[in-house]
Amino acid sequence: MTPRRRVLAGVRRAIIAAAILALILLALSCQDGTSTLQHGNSLEDANLTPEEKILEQITAAETEQRLIARRKFLAERCAEEGLDRPGNDSLHRPNAWEFLVNREFHLIWCNVFKAASTSWMYNFNLLAGYSPQFLKASKAVPVSLARQRYPRYTAEELAKFLNDSISFLIVRHPFERLLSAYRDKLEHSLPHTFHSNLGAHIVWHYRARDPKTNTRQGPRYPLFEEFVRWLLCQWRAGNDLDMHWTPVVNFCTPCQVRFDIIAKFETLHDDQDYLIKQAHVGHIIKPEWKNPTRGVQTKDVIKNYFTQLSKTQIDELYEMFRYDFVLFDYSPEEYLAFGRDEITTLTCK
Repeated sequence: MTPRRRVLAGVRRAIIAAAILALILLALSCQDGTSTLQHGNSLEDANLTPEEKILEQITAAETEQRLIARRKFLAERCAEEGLDRPGNDSLHRPNAWEFLVNREFHLIWCNVFKAASTSWMYNFNLLAGYSPQFLKASKAVPVSLARQRYPRYTAEELAKFLNDSISFLIVRHPFERLLSAYRDKLEHSLPHTFHSNLGAHIVWHYRARDPKTNTRQGPRYPLFEEFVRWLLCQWRAGNDLDMHWTPVVNFCTPCQVRFDIIAKFETLHDDQDYLIKQAHVGHIIKPEWKNPTRGVQTKDVIKNYFTQLSKTQIDELYEMFRYDFVLFDYSPEEYLAFGRDEITTLTCK
């Protein structure tokens, strides 16, 4: 063996040793007894080198630690906010209506729109038995296809199914999710659709007339600031909100339903890879990300939109989504910094 090869072999052994040590330390650090990490040998694992297998196990162990911390954080915040107590209002009783329950693979998902919902609706349709070819050719709305195979259960039935299933939801920074919904459903709405008509309604009521022409100038869709004013008025009035901008706490009642995995948009690749392996469904679905956003990504244009708002409006939006911020450990500070330094008064129409 040449000196160079001896050096490379030594480096290789050192990497493997360090990886093994890190994996052991991560495993020992799991103290809450909720560890679900399984080291199954899939066909994909068989094609990995020893180093790749160890690195994959380290990534899985790190992901598991992150998910354990999220569960603990959520439980603590739910208790602090009093949301873990049963009650008669919508925040204190389980909302089973939005859950998709796959009994064959023992997988339960609460679909949060604009948080990888397109990807996972496709995945749940695959798990329901639809073929990729059918889903690609079908003109049906994916959620409608899913509901043909996934009935809506009662809260009592959901509680029973949770006992032998992996339950999960995917969350996203509340303001980024809101902006994504606005861009997709209003700014890029197709003519003569529900959201196009909603946009026209918002423009009519929340855009000032040009005093010279007595007409409403600007794009056919509402500006983000106009949408925010309309949305805050809807929220203040206690009206039912569109599912794309309903707060997660109202949609999935995470303090009333046990979630095994709280995936986040920001760490979605590792989180969903872990989930797929834990559920043993890797032979059907892959950790892909089907992003239907047209144009630039939402995270890259946040400043362009939030500079339209005053700090007062952003504060009011925070109050609307406060529980989502608190329960899932998000901060509004970056967005507040973009707001205009003026006090604005909300006028509803």
